[in-house]
Order: sequence, then structure tokens, then C-alpha cells
Amino acid sequence: MDEARAKELLTGERARVEGLLRDSEGAAAADREAVDDAIGQDDPAESLTAQAGEDAVIASLRERLAAIDRAEQRLADGTYGRSVRSGRPISDERLEADPAAEVTVEEATEA
Repeated sequence: MDEARAKELLTGERARVEGLLRDSEGAAAADREAVDDAIGQDDPAESLTAQAGEDAVIASLRERLAAIDRAEQRLADGTYGRSVRSGRPISDERLEADPAAEVTVEEATEA
């Protein structure tokens, strides 16, 4: 995959994930407010469950941003598109589907 296409894919993926993260952080803040408002009411457990779910989503999105950071660093280092495990090439099809892919399809299925 050429560098320009890789940058385009990574930039798009970063924007998508950052947007989802902003939305999720907003929802988590709303859930926390709902729990605070529900103190002393019948059942704040529903809000607590939603809050825990949002926290898990936020953690996952932050991990995805870290993977994008690593992919951008590999691009800068000239190793983008190669497995971080074996050094074998990652197919363009895989990189199109997941621009932050760190291993080949075969390596991912072995894990």
C-alpha cells in the first residue's frame, strides 16, 4: 500500500474513532449525572449499568486510538504494512479493512 493511501485511511479512522469517543464520553457523563440525581430513589442500578457499559466502550476506543498511533509511527518509520510479529507483509485488503492492523490475517487467526 502506498504511503498516501495509508495516511488517508489512518486519518479517516482516527476521525471516526475520535468522534465515537466524544459521543461516548458525553453519554458517560450523562449517565453519571443520572446516577447522582437518582441517589435516594428506587433503583439507580440501571444508570450504573449503562455507565459501566459506556466506560467499557470508552476504554475500547482509547485502545483503538493507541493502535492508530502505533500504525502512524510505523508509517513514519517505514515499517507500515508489515507484521509487528514476523515482519511479513500485511495484505492491502486487510489494511483497507483495518488500517491499524499489526499482524497478518494468518497471525491473527493463530492467536
